[in-house]
Amino acid sequence: MTLMVEILNEQEESLTAEQMDTLVHLLEKAAELEGISEKEVAITFVDNERIKELNQQFRNKDKSTDVLSFPLDEEDALGDIIISIPKVREQAEDYGHSFERELGFLTVHGFLHLLGYDHETEAEEREMFARQEQILQEFGLIR
Repeated sequence: MTLMVEILNEQEESLTAEQMDTLVHLLEKAAELEGISEKEVAITFVDNERIKELNQQFRNKDKSTDVLSFPLDEEDALGDIIISIPKVREQAEDYGHSFERELGFLTVHGFLHLLGYDHETEAEEREMFARQEQILQEFGLIR
């Protein structure tokens, strides 16, 4: 095993076992493509109110968001990814693709942040979004 994934659900809506398995396999693929092995990552699903609280607390932004990443400076743990399931549903509808595609996109986005990717500049954004798309394409999770 190259990546240990823990999934926690702190909101009302339950994801199916298939959806959670897909996320685990997607992260394993992303880890493989990034050359990451023997690491742990946690994904927590929350509602908009909780992600807004976290966004305010850690980023000083008083609004809900779709995904937050909290890298850990530990040898065996990459960190935590927090995803708002209501935002996933809303954005999937807005972008005209499936819930699973949006959930996968945000999961990979959060994972890449744990690895140090960012999108503060145009160059960083191009690199990060190209890498996200490559991972999703190789996994087969297309729009």
